[in-house]
Amino acid sequence: MNSPVVKSPRAIVVGGSLGGLFSANLLRQLGWEVDVYERSAHQLDSRGGGLVLQPEVVEVFQRLGTGIDRDQLGVRSENRLVINPDGQLASKYYAPQTQTSWALVYSTLRQWLGAERYHQGKSLSRIEQQPDGVTAFFDDGSSDSADLLIGADGGNSMVRQLLWPEAEVHYAGYFVWRGLIPETAMSPLAKKMLHGDFAFANNTGSHALGYLVPGLKNDLREGHRLYNWVWYRLADDALLADIMTDVNGRQRGYFIPEGKLAPKWLPHIHAEAEAMLPQAFVDVIKATPEPFAQAIRDLAVDSMVSGRVVLLGDAAAIPRPHTGYGSGKAAANALALADALESYPGDIDLALARWQPGQVSLGKSVMNYGIDLGDPLMFNRPARRYG
Repeated sequence: MNSPVVKSPRAIVVGGSLGGLFSANLLRQLGWEVDVYERSAHQLDSRGGGLVLQPEVVEVFQRLGTGIDRDQLGVRSENRLVINPDGQLASKYYAPQTQTSWALVYSTLRQWLGAERYHQGKSLSRIEQQPDGVTAFFDDGSSDSADLLIGADGGNSMVRQLLWPEAEVHYAGYFVWRGLIPETAMSPLAKKMLHGDFAFANNTGSHALGYLVPGLKNDLREGHRLYNWVWYRLADDALLADIMTDVNGRQRGYFIPEGKLAPKWLPHIHAEAEAMLPQAFVDVIKATPEPFAQAIRDLAVDSMVSGRVVLLGDAAAIPRPHTGYGSGKAAANALALADALESYPGDIDLALARWQPGQVSLGKSVMNYGIDLGDPLMFNRPARRYG
């Protein structure tokens, strides 16, 4: 007599960036069938810039059995140093760590998932839930049903807007200019002051930092890497809206990608850099042909589960970049979700109930930690907390 066929559980992941790929790959490893739906029809490889490599990201790679170790995931820096606006070294201490690039983590995870499971140009429009499942509907008229839907579609999450409309995202009052240049484009002064270390430069209403990351096609060889810089600046709502209006006059909201910044901002960036930053940072900024910009925002939802729909990564909580923990938190969410589903096989609802409290708490604590770091640094005032 033939044994009954046991159907594998199935998940839909809305959002094909890091959080979505962490969760999709980990669930596939548990035997789930998974499809990822990404709203962008274009490749995402150029987005994100540099990342501090967190242990949770390394753990995802280890669990998946990629055979990729920490040394293959990024560029090691030796010291942390602070440079005064006049170019004098204020402090330097030994603090080794590894920096990676968004592109390296993304491309590796996407390749591991497989092209046939990653669907682009899919904008979510509606969600319908059943007692034991969920259906996602997309703008192109297609739909898909599964046992679980994971909303990993970033800070502007459509999943969150549909099912958590009360969740508020707060603009922090400042933003970042960002850029990447080949290390070979660094001036002699920039190489002398910045190369190989994690450097900071502070001024009133200004905080800059920079470090090396893997180069094009994830190249880790010396001379083939990129220098990643980040410069925090204050902006009221009107100025932010102006900055976020791209070269074509389109209002982008909270992110201007590479190549889309309106031309008038380049001389503005250069002039402010000359006035506020040490020359080494000025040099790397002026060597950047296409800076991009990102608003700093705060979010941490009170719940991450609604029936058979969950929020994960920036869709649930947005840590300020000062924490260096955006990718780490998304990986932590995904690892904990995989552990819960593995611990309660056949009972998805119980697994989600066990998973949720710790992840909500993590999101709130990381958000508030970022506020504690950012507000005193940028505004010279005590941190303003949210809920």
